[in-house]
Amino acid sequence: MNEFAETIKNLLGDKLGESIIAFGELTVIVEAEDIIAVLTALRDAPGQEFVALVDICGADYPQREQRFEVVYHLLSPRQNKRIRVKLRTTEDDPVPSATAVYSGADWFEREAYDLYGILFTGHPDLRRILTDYGFEGHPLRKDFPLTGFVEVHYDEALKQVIYEPVALRQEFRNFDFLSPWEGTDYVLPGDEKAKAN
Repeated sequence: MNEFAETIKNLLGDKLGESIIAFGELTVIVEAEDIIAVLTALRDAPGQEFVALVDICGADYPQREQRFEVVYHLLSPRQNKRIRVKLRTTEDDPVPSATAVYSGADWFEREAYDLYGILFTGHPDLRRILTDYGFEGHPLRKDFPLTGFVEVHYDEALKQVIYEPVALRQEFRNFDFLSPWEGTDYVLPGDEKAKAN
């Protein structure tokens, strides 16, 4: 794996920010403006040939200045190797679209946009893919409310889908997860029998 990491370091040169080997996999971290050059080099380099884009996903770290990570998972069937390419971005800084390098990136980028709000420049059709047309917010962000903003149900009388503000049917409960037999000052029915033995 160290030899593979060294090969990738030589291939990417100054475009490589950092490389990490963990759990038997290589992860490289690059800048957003270099992503197209990095993906093209990994795809076209003789002896590497990462021709399969397996996935593009997002991760949200709201405490960071650049809160989002965009993660590209690539596979080289010829070499039987995988590599993970990461970049960091903010909610206002768009990432260049990888659709020119991998045509399959289209739907993955739409999913990352829909669920995290990550913007991709040069994308042919960047619109929501998993949520409804009028959906507010991005549901996989860590600051998205647990209940959402609206709830949806089908009204049989009106024969249409109805959107209403969320109305919680019961309060959120705080559970202490203690067994009723531990830490209580009161006696539960039947406890007197257990103490008699």
